Amino acid sequence: MDNNNEFKPYVPAEKITPEITVTSIIMGVILSVVFGAANAYLGLRVGMTVSASIPAAVISMGVIRVIMRKNSILESNIVQTIGSAGESLAAGAIFTLPALFLWAKEGVMDKPGIVEITLIALIGGLLGVFFMVPLRNALIVKEHNTLPYPEGTACAEVLLAGEEGGANAGTVFAGMGFAALFKFIIDGIKAVPGEIALKFKGMYCGEIGTQIYPAVMSVGYICGPRIASYMFAGGVLSWMVLIPLFVLLGGDAIIAPGTETIGAIFAADGASGIWSSYIRYIGAGALAAGGIISLVKSLPLIITTFRDAVKGMAGSSASGAIMEPDKGEVPRTQRELSMKLVIGAIIVLTLLIWLIPAIPVSPLGAVIVVVFGFFFATVSSRMVGIVGSSNNPVSGMAIATLLFTTVILKLTGDTGAHGMQGAIAIGSIICIVAAISGDTSQDLKTGYLLGSTPKKQQIGEVVGVVAAAFAIGGTLYLLDTAWGFGSEEIGAPQATLMKMVIEGVMGGDLPWSLVIIGAVIAIIVEVLGIPVLPFAIGVYLPVHLNACIMVGGLVRLAFDKMKKREEVKKAIISDGILFCSGMIAGEGLVGILLALLAVFGVADAIDISGKLGLSEGVSSILALVVFGLVILSLLKFSVWKKKKYPAKEAAEE
Repeated sequence: MDNNNEFKPYVPAEKITPEITVTSIIMGVILSVVFGAANAYLGLRVGMTVSASIPAAVISMGVIRVIMRKNSILESNIVQTIGSAGESLAAGAIFTLPALFLWAKEGVMDKPGIVEITLIALIGGLLGVFFMVPLRNALIVKEHNTLPYPEGTACAEVLLAGEEGGANAGTVFAGMGFAALFKFIIDGIKAVPGEIALKFKGMYCGEIGTQIYPAVMSVGYICGPRIASYMFAGGVLSWMVLIPLFVLLGGDAIIAPGTETIGAIFAADGASGIWSSYIRYIGAGALAAGGIISLVKSLPLIITTFRDAVKGMAGSSASGAIMEPDKGEVPRTQRELSMKLVIGAIIVLTLLIWLIPAIPVSPLGAVIVVVFGFFFATVSSRMVGIVGSSNNPVSGMAIATLLFTTVILKLTGDTGAHGMQGAIAIGSIICIVAAISGDTSQDLKTGYLLGSTPKKQQIGEVVGVVAAAFAIGGTLYLLDTAWGFGSEEIGAPQATLMKMVIEGVMGGDLPWSLVIIGAVIAIIVEVLGIPVLPFAIGVYLPVHLNACIMVGGLVRLAFDKMKKREEVKKAIISDGILFCSGMIAGEGLVGILLALLAVFGVADAIDISGKLGLSEGVSSILALVVFGLVILSLLKFSVWKKKKYPAKEAAEE
C-alpha cells in the first residue's frame, strides 16, 4: 500500500480558500462551451481532439490572478475542471452521434432532434461523473504513487506556476487571435485556398499536398513528430499508392455501391473522387481493426483494472470514507458527494435511458447499458492514469459496444432504422461515459495534488457536463446545416466508421472486400510494431490534412532537437503547446462563426476569391506565404519569446 498518509497537498486540508464561486462557475461554463464547440469542430475535421485542461488552467490563472488580482489556486482549478468537461463530452459525442445525421441524409430515418442529442449527451456525461465518485478513493488516493495521470499532474504544475499565469494566458489568447485571423482569411473571405495540391498526370495518378490551417498544424505540434509521421504515412499509402492502383488497374470496374466506374469517377472528380468512393471504406476497415486490436491488447490491463478498482471500492466503503463523506470529522480534502445522492442519480439516469424514445431498450437493457458504462468508466479511468488521455482507446470501446449492442438488437428482431438508431444512442452513451470518466480522473488528480475539495470538483464536473450537453446539440446541427457531415469540411471519420459497423452487422450494403483490405493493412501495421490507430486515421483522412499535421510534427521535432539547456527547451516547447492550444480554440470558434454565416447566407457575400482573378499558381504561392506566417507566429510566441529574457537564459546556459 502507498504511503498516502504522508502526502501533503499544496493547500492543506485545514485551510479554507475560495473554490466554487460565481467567477469560477461563469468562467468555467464559458470555457466548457468554447472548448467543447472548438473540439467538436476539430474532431469532425481531423478525427482527433486535444485536452482543454491546461489552456483552461492558464486562462483562469491569467484572469483570476492578474486581472482580478485574486490569489486563489483552488478557484482556478474549479475553472479548468468545469472547462475541460466540455472538450471531453464533445469528443465522446462526435465519435458517434453524427451517424444519425448521415442516415437522415440517406433517407433511412428522420434527423435527430436537438433535445434528443442533448439528453443522450447529458445522460452519458452525468454517468461518467457519478461513476467516478466511488472510484476516486480507489484510483486517485490509494494509488497516488502508482498511477501518474500525466495530464492531471501537468495541469497541477501549470497552476502551481501561478506567478507566470498572466504571460501564459497571453500566449493562449495570442494563439486564438492569430488563428482566428488566418481562418477568416482562408475560409471567410477566401483570399487564399486552404489547400495546395500537386497532382501527377499520365500513367501515374497520385496526389500529394497540404492544407494550411493553423488548428491542423497545431494538432501535429501537440501530438509530436512520431504520431504525426504515422498519420502521414497512412495518407501517403492511400493517395500515392492505393489511388494510383485503383485508377491503373480498375478501368471499368465498379467495387463500391453505385453505378459509376472507377475511370468515370476519376475523370469527373480526380483522386478525391476515388478516395470518397473507395479509399474511405479501406480506411474504415483499418480504423475498426485498429480499435479492436488496441482493445484486445489492453484486455489484461482492463481485467486487472476492474478487479483492483472493485477491491479498492470495497475497502473504501468498509472504512466509511466514501459512504459518509459529509460527517464533520472527515477532512476537507476527503469530502465527496453523498453516495445516497450518487446512487439515486444513477437510478434516475437508468430510468431515463429506458423511457427516452430515442434509446429503444427494455428496463433490463437500460441496466445493461449502465453496467457496461461503469465497466468502461473504470477501465478508462485507470488507463488514462497510466498512458494518458491521448492514448485512451475510446474508439475501441465504442466499436466493441456497438458490435455487441447491434448483434443483440438484431437477434431480438429490432432491425432497420429503429435498431440502428438505438445502437448509436447506446454506443454514444458508453463513448461519452468513457471520455468523461477519463477527464474527471485527470481533474481529480490535479485537485488531489493541489488540495481541492473533491465534492466541489465533482459539482464542477456536473456543471461543465450540463453546460456542454446543452451546447453540443446546437453545435452539431449548425455544422451539419452549414456543410454536412461526411463532406470535405467535416468528414466525421469516427462517426462514419460507427455507421459502417452497424450497417455491416445489420446486413447493409457494404463493400466488404474494401473493408477487409483495410483490416488486413491494420494487422500488417500492428505486426510491424507501428501504432495502428494513428496510421489507420491517416489512411482514412485526406493526405493534404495529414501533411499539414506532419508540418506541425516537424516543427515540434525541430524544437525537441534544439541545442539549449533542458529548462529553456522545456519552457519553449510548453509555450508552443499553449499557443497551439489557443490556435485550435481560435480556429474552432471562427469555424462555428463561418457555419453561422453559411446558414444565414452571408458567406457568399464576403467571398472575394472570384473577384481576385488570380491564377492557380499565384494562389498556391500566396497560400504558402500564409502558411509560412502561421509557422512564424508559432515561433514568435515560443522560441523568439524566450529571447526577451536573455539574462535568464544566459544564467541557465
